[in-house]
Amino acid sequence: MSEAPEVNRGPVVTPLRVVIALCLFAPFVAMLWVGSYAKTDPTFIGIPFFYWYQMLWVLLSTLLTVTAYKLWQFDQRGRRNQGGGAAK
Repeated sequence: MSEAPEVNRGPVVTPLRVVIALCLFAPFVAMLWVGSYAKTDPTFIGIPFFYWYQMLWVLLSTLLTVTAYKLWQFDQRGRRNQGGGAAK
């Protein structure tokens, strides 16, 4: 009876992947917590807080998503170099 070699793929949850998850999760929390921004003051160049806060999160969400994507690429490259993935 032959035994299959044990494949050590490392931990699935790594600190880098936790950071990626936080980058993707933060905009949802910020937008779903309506009580934190359901007000008109302070205004920014005449725009009520409610509106400019949401528009700010559009930009922040873009930056966080790009950051998560780059971190994911870095993570996958590292796993591939360790022999944990298929060669391209």
